[in-house]
Amino acid sequence: MAPRATKITAGELAEMFGIELRGDPNTIITGVAPIADARPGQIAFYSTEQNSNAFKVLPVSVLENTRASVILLQPEMASHAPAGTTLLVCHSPRGEIVKILGAVYREPPRRGVSGDAFVERGVFFRNRRSVYVGPFAVIERGTVIEPDVKIYPNAYIGRNVTIGRGTVIHSGAHIENATIGADCVIHNGASIGKDGFGYTRQDGHNVFIPHVGRVVIGDRVSVGANSCIDRGALTDTMIGDGTKIDNLCQIAHGVVIGKECFLAGGVGIAGGVKIGDRALLAGHVGVANGVKIGNDTEIGANSGVFRDVPDGGRHMGYPAMPGTEFLRHYAWVKKHMNQD
Repeated sequence: MAPRATKITAGELAEMFGIELRGDPNTIITGVAPIADARPGQIAFYSTEQNSNAFKVLPVSVLENTRASVILLQPEMASHAPAGTTLLVCHSPRGEIVKILGAVYREPPRRGVSGDAFVERGVFFRNRRSVYVGPFAVIERGTVIEPDVKIYPNAYIGRNVTIGRGTVIHSGAHIENATIGADCVIHNGASIGKDGFGYTRQDGHNVFIPHVGRVVIGDRVSVGANSCIDRGALTDTMIGDGTKIDNLCQIAHGVVIGKECFLAGGVGIAGGVKIGDRALLAGHVGVANGVKIGNDTEIGANSGVFRDVPDGGRHMGYPAMPGTEFLRHYAWVKKHMNQD
């Protein structure tokens, strides 16, 4: 079943997000759809923005023939909209549609602590009435819960955890030895703050190194389903503001990740790695112990990173190397394989 939309008017959206309105402010919006498929009652967007190669500009005929009741578009495209259509005019329709999706498909408010949840004595709620705790969730003593937090059924919050305002903890998440910032999303089955894979060999035996560090997560961080972020051994594992971590990622003890990074599915980062701001690691990238990856870097899918990557580096391959060098190697191998 498709998500249920909240009925809202074009005028309400314009006021909510400070967007210029042209047309009937009372036009009712019952859903969001791609502009080529939109039906009456729905809002769609048309944009000529190309923030990356992934964004394709549709032919203007798609805009001219849409059946959407409301169109979000740039000022210079307004003349191509069908007559009588209500317009929301802005300079970045791609950016504004993200906000509008959240408004149209917003989840109904959830508040209250379920009688089937286990909340240990000594849990501190900054504003208990604004918080939601679902059935069979467990919150142990010493935990601090800021306002507007949602903790879904069967989540586990260990002792002395802090959860920031507006953060959402989904079912099955396991959190301990951690401080989590505001407006974060921790998805189902994520494990945060468990001991890392830290051992030393003594007298021919593998001996575990006790971990005493924490995990410190900034604001607006997303942690994907079944991803693991280990606590530090002596220093904290740290995730910067705005970083997004996909499903099934492993972040080992003592890793430091900067702000606004992207880690795609299956990324594995070994202990002590330091990653700068705005780095992008594609799917199944592996990073060896102690490597430093600079700001504004991109690491291609399935790469193995064993050496430091400078600021702005574009690396790929196994072992990872600058992209142009990798492509030259690949071309040479392909040429000589064909000769054989």
